[in-house]
Amino acid sequence: MKITIKKARKKDFKKVLGLINELAKFEKLEPPGKKEAKRLFRDAFGEKAKFKILTAAEGKNILGYAFYFFTYSSFLAKPTLYLEDLFITERSRNLGIGKLFFKELLRIALKNKCGRMEWCVLDWNKDAIEFYNKLGAKPLSDWIYYRKVL
Repeated sequence: MKITIKKARKKDFKKVLGLINELAKFEKLEPPGKKEAKRLFRDAFGEKAKFKILTAAEGKNILGYAFYFFTYSSFLAKPTLYLEDLFITERSRNLGIGKLFFKELLRIALKNKCGRMEWCVLDWNKDAIEFYNKLGAKPLSDWIYYRKVL
């Protein structure tokens, strides 16, 4: 099995959107509607892209994706690569795809002179937490994430 991690192309979007819907089901959330899908496409592939997408593919089959963007650390005075979503189809888990994604994300972070990478994980997603711990990532116990929906 030859799995490649690469930058998503416009023609990949329909398959990525299918995986987003699969993630929504996994997380028991409402998937994006048509308006949100249009915004996702524009914000990923438009002239002023707001985030980037990596895909994991075996041939023409997309097995997973990672959405990321850059924030900035005022204390490090360096960018931070923020991983918004990492999703691998259930049938493709435990094949090393997560490690391939993190290897590429680390390469991108270093290329962009980032001081760190950050992401969140749902507290009930024990498999993901175990995977992140095996990577040597450390949970931040002294920070509380807030959200204000607009």
